[in-house]
Amino acid sequence: MTGRSLRLRRLRRLTAGRDETSRAARRRGAQPKVVALGGGMGLSASLAALRRITGDLTAVVTVADDGGSSGRLREELGVLPPGDLRKALAALCGDDDWGQTWSRVIQHRFESRGDLHEHAVGNLLIVALWEQLGDHVQALDLVGKLLGAQGRVLPMSAVPLELQALVRGHDPARPQDVDTVCGQATVALTPGEVQSVHLVPSDPPAVPEAVEAVLDADWVVLGPGSWFSSVIPHLLVPELLDALSRTKARRVLSLNLAPQPGETEGFSPQRHLEVLARHAPKLALDVVLADQAAVPDRESLADAAKRFGAAVELAPVAREDGSPKHDPELLAAAYDRIFRMHGRIGPWR
Repeated sequence: MTGRSLRLRRLRRLTAGRDETSRAARRRGAQPKVVALGGGMGLSASLAALRRITGDLTAVVTVADDGGSSGRLREELGVLPPGDLRKALAALCGDDDWGQTWSRVIQHRFESRGDLHEHAVGNLLIVALWEQLGDHVQALDLVGKLLGAQGRVLPMSAVPLELQALVRGHDPARPQDVDTVCGQATVALTPGEVQSVHLVPSDPPAVPEAVEAVLDADWVVLGPGSWFSSVIPHLLVPELLDALSRTKARRVLSLNLAPQPGETEGFSPQRHLEVLARHAPKLALDVVLADQAAVPDRESLADAAKRFGAAVELAPVAREDGSPKHDPELLAAAYDRIFRMHGRIGPWR
């Protein structure tokens, strides 16, 4: 067994012990209030880790998806894209039979030759409740109750958003030209170099409950996830950015394990911070979390983090199989350590 494998085993044993401690703390009502911002599989990974260490957890999710089942429902019914909201709810399901069964059910996609092909059950359920109740937040809370979700899921805005990007070299025949690329699904896979992104409408209203959650949090976690299409969009909603600036919570930025083909092709860890700073130059952070094996130049990352006023925490958070995916237990251990080492004294201590 390699040295890395032994370290991972020790961390998992430590996490298991912390999980039991966290469950006991939750029974006593002692836990940190955590808000996680993002979308897609990156946010799901973060939520799967965070639910292991706190029961007071809120996910604030992007609503700019325009691809797949979400895009079809959005175009046909004019609703918010439900896909990323569904994924967040699935990630908050417990590890018991009830939670895992419902997680599989809402993630199930139909296979047919008709209109239901590739629609996710959870997407249809969420949209049906939106139509029945006429309230995005109430409907998502009801789905969470049905699933036994260990936390709350909120959209970042109550209006569907379009993501647009300025991309250099989008057309290989014109490598120096900058073009506007429209749509989250297109931006995520665009050739060329993304220079910046913006939302349409440019001043979207934030969901009040999302703003309230950020202001009331002990910790706010941003990332990991698709950098331009899932992480940065939260900083483009003025009321959310203002809340992130005014909150007394500590703020963690969780970096990806590898660049994303198309969107952040060739990006170093510090380059991710540089583009974040271009979109939100006044944003302050407390901690930047990265996998220690994914940071070849630690000094440059530390320098980039200092511009946000943040310290860098390196930890093994990747799955042992070598895939660029976070291990929920190892990520939970990293978050738990950060909360204890960098947090203000709170009731969960």
